[in-house]
Amino acid sequence: MKIVGVGCGPNLLTCQAKMVIKSATLIFGSERAIALVQDSIPPECEVKTIEDYRALKSLPDETVLLSTGDPMLSGLGYLPGEVIPGISSVQLGAARLHIPLTNLLVLTAHGRGYDETMHTVCDEVKRDRSLCLITDPEFNIGNLADRLNPYPDYRLVICQDIGYPEEKIIKGTVDSPPHATSGMYILFLLPSV
Repeated sequence: MKIVGVGCGPNLLTCQAKMVIKSATLIFGSERAIALVQDSIPPECEVKTIEDYRALKSLPDETVLLSTGDPMLSGLGYLPGEVIPGISSVQLGAARLHIPLTNLLVLTAHGRGYDETMHTVCDEVKRDRSLCLITDPEFNIGNLADRLNPYPDYRLVICQDIGYPEEKIIKGTVDSPPHATSGMYILFLLPSV
């Protein structure tokens, strides 16, 4: 199996990923991942939408499994098989904001381990670290801002719909948190300048 990162938005497919997709005979992916690579899928290729994520380990060896963004960043890279990296929302957001990736701690606040993640966020903010949170639509920025109350000047920056034509960068602080208008975003937490 090949797990292929398709990028976090349109036109972010790497040349290597495109070559693997163009030679595929069987592709599995989310509706969003399939839509991002539709132009690269050969007409004779069988394409299936993922219905059961628990069953992915048992897919046939010839499967090309599409993962939005990069498979190794909250993606499907945990599965056995060759991983073809993609351009992640974190990479693109850091580039838009001119934040070196070597200075950034990336955490997931994507449903699982929320309380533990919030504890880590608070600890790292105390250390004046730059962070990026991979969020889900249910993530509550206001609740996070309340927890970070002792650090009112910490900057909170939403990268919403990153990589898409409707992309927005929405800036705020702990005292005046930004508000997302779409459920597809990542959140940067940055020390005051």
